[in-house]
Parts: sequence; C-alpha cells; structure tokens
Amino acid sequence: MRIDDVDWESWEPEQVATLLFVVKDTEVLLIHKKRGLGAGKINGPGGKLERGETPKQCAIRETTEELCITPIYVRAAGLLLFHSEDTPRLQGCVFVASDYIGTPQETAEAKPIWFNKEDVPYDQMWEDDRYWLPAVLSGKGVEGRFIFIQENLIDYEVSIYSL
Repeated sequence: MRIDDVDWESWEPEQVATLLFVVKDTEVLLIHKKRGLGAGKINGPGGKLERGETPKQCAIRETTEELCITPIYVRAAGLLLFHSEDTPRLQGCVFVASDYIGTPQETAEAKPIWFNKEDVPYDQMWEDDRYWLPAVLSGKGVEGRFIFIQENLIDYEVSIYSL
C-alpha cells in the first residue's frame, strides 16, 4: 500500500492523539515510554484526546500526567495522519512548548530524558519521527501522512512550512 492508494479526502481518524515537545535552547525533553502504544520507544509525551477536550488541552494534560510538569507557551506545530490496516487510523496533533512549570519526574508511564536537538535518538523512536521531528525542533510546522503495517513504515509524505 502506498500514500496514493488512500483516499485522503474522505479519510477519517478512529483516534485523535497529541504529542508535545518541550524545547529549551538546544535541548528537547523526550520520554522513554514505559507502557501503552509505543512502550519501550523514545518519544514526546502525549496521548489520546478525551471527550470535550481540545488537542492543546490534551497535550498539556498528558504531559502533566506523564512528567509532572505543566508546559507553558504552547503552540501548534503540526498535523500527522497515520493510516494502517491493522491498527486504528490515527490523527496526531503536534505541539511545542518553550517552557514549563515544575520539575520533570519519572512516572509509571514515562521516564523524562533531555537530549541535545542534534542528538535525538531516532533509531529508538517511531520510524516516521526522523522525517518530521527535525523540522519541528527547528521551529517549523509540519503536515504528514504515513502508512504503517504492523508498526513498520511503508510509505509517507511530509510537508514543512514556516510558522
């Protein structure tokens, strides 16, 4: 299956989720995910949208739950669509925060890890991250479409734009 095989005009997500990246100077706060989708991988904190919640509210709530911090100066940075035949279709809303209140702490869900933006461990992350996250970390916005089968990236397209 390729990107062009999907009717993106009528495509609807089965789940909406968020990712939030705290970026301070030359560093980004990531997590080692301990349970749930992506357990064992490095990623940004985030999770599924709850009823009545905006994506931005979800991103802040999930970051607070996973790292015991409240991100501030949060802005939207992208929209990612994930199509799969063997898992729910997912819309991912990407956010960046330039600061936070509190001290990042390990929780049952995640262990916080700071990385230099130049040293992000893409080989320990979802395959798609290497194609869009560098743009987000450099202050750009992204839109992406990805095809996965059994957690393997099959095809993708990414557009990068100025914010």
